[in-house]
Amino acid sequence: MKKILLFLFFIFYFSFFISAAYAADATPTPEDMTSEIRDQLITNIASRVAQLKLVEKRGIIGIVNDITNTQITITDFQNNTRFVDVDELTKFSNPAFKEAFGISDITKDATVGILGLYNKESRRILARFVNIITIPTIVHGGVSAINNEEFSLNIATEEGKQVTVSVENLTKTYSYTQKDDYIRSGFSKIKVNFNILAIGVLDKKDKNRLIATRIIFFPEIPSSPKVNAALEKVQKSK
Repeated sequence: MKKILLFLFFIFYFSFFISAAYAADATPTPEDMTSEIRDQLITNIASRVAQLKLVEKRGIIGIVNDITNTQITITDFQNNTRFVDVDELTKFSNPAFKEAFGISDITKDATVGILGLYNKESRRILARFVNIITIPTIVHGGVSAINNEEFSLNIATEEGKQVTVSVENLTKTYSYTQKDDYIRSGFSKIKVNFNILAIGVLDKKDKNRLIATRIIFFPEIPSSPKVNAALEKVQKSK
């Protein structure tokens, strides 16, 4: 009987230590936990680096085709369609708008400049700044008529068009000659048939009228044959 009890005791004793040893081995050591955290950190960093490589800052200019509360679709100057996402961090501005300006104030066919984060994978831009832009219009030709009372002049272009140029207080006028080079001048110095260049914005009510911000005329440089033909046609019609 004693032998049987002793045998059972040894079985129980060694079974306990075997189980305890197995449990101890299954519990992660501090070194194992540190290694696991390090591996997870490396994985997270690698994933973040991959995401950053897909994103870059980019600016584009284009014409608005469609607009919603969360997206602007535009056509850039290379005739590519661009999709622009907007969120609560996107800022909107319009130099001609004195009050608060937001996405609801942007209209179709408006020219916008966008700066944001471009995703190379989705090919979309997350806008951070959306600005309404007025692109200057340039008219080059010959002076066909001058209105001293209204401070305006007509320019005949090579295409045979007649554009009325309005000279305002903000208009800066210059002349260019071989002797004086590029100097400040005035409206009164402009003569009919002068070769002239006018830069400004088109009148919203009259697309054939330019509000000039800058005028440069060239008294010594003759107009092109096409402009001369247009000037002669205008003079004959008077």
